[in-house]
Amino acid sequence: MANLFKDIPSNLKDELLEILFENEGIKVERIVSMGHASPPGFWYDQDMSEFVVLLKGNAGLLIEGQEQVIVLHPGDYFNIPAHKKHRVEWTNPNEQTVWLAVFYK
Repeated sequence: MANLFKDIPSNLKDELLEILFENEGIKVERIVSMGHASPPGFWYDQDMSEFVVLLKGNAGLLIEGQEQVIVLHPGDYFNIPAHKKHRVEWTNPNEQTVWLAVFYK
């Protein structure tokens, strides 16, 4: 038994990535951000599709080719197909942003 909101360091210098489950075709991660964002000019380009749910906090996600940042609030989810370039523009610097990411083939 575990809890997605427990055992989070109060001071996050770096974004926290924790694999909760993984097998050949799927990986489930807890990601905790606090003011973290993708480095300037960096785009994720992943071999696996990613279904992401924002559980706590707020974030801005940018998909390559779209002009508008997608603002995510608790409960919002988004599916990112494999090799669809994307980046995290911002996360709330004043509270923890907790994501649940499911990577799948």
